[in-house]
Amino acid sequence: MIERLKDMPPGTIGFRATDEIEREDYDEVLTPDLRRALEAGSGLRTLYLIEDLDEIEPGALWADAKLGWDVGARHRDAWVRSAIVTDIDWMARATKLFAWMIPGEARVFPVAELEQAKAWVAGD
Repeated sequence: MIERLKDMPPGTIGFRATDEIEREDYDEVLTPDLRRALEAGSGLRTLYLIEDLDEIEPGALWADAKLGWDVGARHRDAWVRSAIVTDIDWMARATKLFAWMIPGEARVFPVAELEQAKAWVAGD
């Protein structure tokens, strides 16, 4: 499930990913919220809190690839900062390894540093 985090600093957008990620999570939450933030025109400052991820269904992987092309590649200059907050070791290592592919600045934070990650995304 992907849900929007409500307690984010102004000008930022945050998401929590838990349990099983489905295509509907992209279609109903992630993609529309990112598009709205793009349309606002103030740059994308995003945070992704990834906890207890059990499974990502194939349809969600396809939606992720499409979103990566549409919002990531086509709007590369709109991305300012992205924080990935997770205690999942393999995900933190993979994110650090491929951070050069993430548009804008990207940083990985442990869950214990969620508030610092929010401040960093906001530019504080």
